[in-house]
Amino acid sequence: MDSPQVRDCVNSLVMATCLVIGAAGQLGIELTLALQAKYGVDEVHISDIRAPQNEEVMRSRYLTADAMDPSALEALLGTDGGYEEVYHLAAMLSAVGEKHPLRAWDLNMQSLLLLLEAGREGKYARLFWPSSIAVFGHQTQKDNTPQDAQLDPTTVYGISKQSGEWWCAYYHRKYGVDVRSLRYPGLIGHRSQPGGGTTDYAVEIFAEAAHGNPFTCFLSPTEALPMMYMDDAVRATLALMAAPEESLTVRTSYNLAGISFAPAELASVIASHLPAFEIQYAPDERQQIAASWPNSVDDSVAQRDWGWTASVDLEALVKIMLEAQLANVAAAGRKS
Repeated sequence: MDSPQVRDCVNSLVMATCLVIGAAGQLGIELTLALQAKYGVDEVHISDIRAPQNEEVMRSRYLTADAMDPSALEALLGTDGGYEEVYHLAAMLSAVGEKHPLRAWDLNMQSLLLLLEAGREGKYARLFWPSSIAVFGHQTQKDNTPQDAQLDPTTVYGISKQSGEWWCAYYHRKYGVDVRSLRYPGLIGHRSQPGGGTTDYAVEIFAEAAHGNPFTCFLSPTEALPMMYMDDAVRATLALMAAPEESLTVRTSYNLAGISFAPAELASVIASHLPAFEIQYAPDERQQIAASWPNSVDDSVAQRDWGWTASVDLEALVKIMLEAQLANVAAAGRKS
């Protein structure tokens, strides 16, 4: 990318309220839409190495930038600390990260450290950085995993998230950087494609079911994992960022809980709506990753500190996702 061009472009703008880095990803698209609704399109700037494939998201000012390029980030953030909120979502997820471990480490860690340094220099007021249930591992309590559970990651993605949590806490303690974080469970949404995570089966299954296709799951039928509907995850993110600083007691990353289910449970609920739906199981290397993660997590600290509670259960999730995917199939049929 051409950093001087980005710098010239950014310097010609009036700073907005929010900057979303990694806006082309699954979470980036959803969060950008929510921030546009909250603050207005012009108060949200977005950035990624490729433009988001969503017309509504692209109503906000888009700037191409590499999150690992110090000059690019300097240009995006400007020099006067104009952004109230920066959302740093650029990352390589678990399954893809295992194929490219050094690239995953570089992207996930270098980009965070650059932004934490920018926070120390006063380039923004608050930073959001996502962690993950991937920080947990085989030695971690599997059921109702507590906030202060042992972190025992088994993937480079989880290792980077564990390290990132401690860097966030360090920069808050030593430099007063107001960085906030959530340990996301598997996120399930229908407005964009998943990005290479171990929980992606729970998104892909709905598209196959809506098309009337059998689905082959890469996890075992009984591998329960914490999951969450995307709208709940976005709502939790905005609630955390709006919480008074003095109410926050966790500066690593908050546990976040939504729904916990296994593939066979999800398939059963889908079949109750689409009786012809069929599923088969062919566990691959992602099964080993999933087996190291919790069955469920305890998010009582998030409930206490900033009033968090999930709103979408499994039955509601299946209904929402099937309706959206069936609508997509019908729209594609009309176009053809």
